[in-house]
Amino acid sequence: MQYDFDEVIERRGTGALKYEALLPRWGRDDLIPLWVADMDFRTPPFIMEAIRRRCEHEILGYTVKPRAFFEAIRDWVDRRHGWKVNASEIGFAPGIVPGISSAIQCFTEPGDKIMIQPPVYHPFAMIIRENGREIVNNPLILENGRYRMDFNHMQEAVRGCRMFILCNPHNPGGRVWSPEELRRVAEICTANGTLVVSDEIHADLTLPGHRHTVFATVSEQARMNSVTYMAPSKTFNVPGLGSSYVICQNPDLFAKYQDFVSGRELAEGHVFAYDGLISAYSGPEGEEWLAQALDYIQENIRFIDAELRRRMPKIKTIMPDASYLVFLDCREMNLSQKELVEFFVDGARLALNDGSIFGKEGEGFMRLNAGCPRSILERALSQLEEAYENRGFRQQQSQN
Repeated sequence: MQYDFDEVIERRGTGALKYEALLPRWGRDDLIPLWVADMDFRTPPFIMEAIRRRCEHEILGYTVKPRAFFEAIRDWVDRRHGWKVNASEIGFAPGIVPGISSAIQCFTEPGDKIMIQPPVYHPFAMIIRENGREIVNNPLILENGRYRMDFNHMQEAVRGCRMFILCNPHNPGGRVWSPEELRRVAEICTANGTLVVSDEIHADLTLPGHRHTVFATVSEQARMNSVTYMAPSKTFNVPGLGSSYVICQNPDLFAKYQDFVSGRELAEGHVFAYDGLISAYSGPEGEEWLAQALDYIQENIRFIDAELRRRMPKIKTIMPDASYLVFLDCREMNLSQKELVEFFVDGARLALNDGSIFGKEGEGFMRLNAGCPRSILERALSQLEEAYENRGFRQQQSQN
């Protein structure tokens, strides 16, 4: 089946966060929303059909995790990533962030140190602070348009850290970490008694030409000293289903975690969570839809990069290895972060993520969501170019 990713679907009036929050956050609702990390593509028809079938049984009662839930995850991570897991190593999570928050509460104590690598997904810092733990930063290094880990700094900074939250693939930088990099993380963290919690929600959105490596697969150290979170939510555009999962191959760690979430009634999903995941992960339809979606997303990213190079070269694309999220390096515009946000909002009439939310290392950057029909990106870039010219950046280029 050929899927239509060019279709523009009206989302206003459906409670969609990316639209409903425009007015409260930016004071205007005439912006093109390219910020929230969900896609504007139609949810795959095989997932919608599974949900409709469930609705035909007109009792939406309490629901247990079916065997097919575990089997679907087991088979999916094996096919996609070569990761052999057992059903006994898989648990439900109501979302990646709630899951990581549970891990923080389960494996650390108030006042403990937890390491992250900014610029990084901003809820990491939020849930560390809100759970009364201390943030330790190991900032990434940007070289030639590509982020890398600072292992020299990590070896020193990790001392005394009870946990390291790894973003794999990285958001917003788009890096797919190599097996060698991940093995080094495993060595450093194991030597320091630091548990690795790996957020791999973007794993299945690794773009053609790149390959994701599950952290837990790189060594025995990694396997026994990690907790991994994954989900179909980004992959198949179903974040509203709240169907994530946790995998841990250290039986003692996993038993402690399961006791923790079970005691807080966080180990079970709602009636649609299981069927949505099973339909996404089972059968050839999911693989085919995802292959087409990834091709379309990659062409969107190439389109953005080419148009910025040609029309607005002071804005540079950090080309991602994975995901539809694109980090834009705007530092050559020489604007303060406040001026940069105002330029995108009031000048270009676009709603992007302010790069500074990912840490001070994100200042001078903005994050753009390329998971939408090409026509929306064309309109967004035209508005951006108009603001670029009005601000005099085109004239500065010709003078240089």
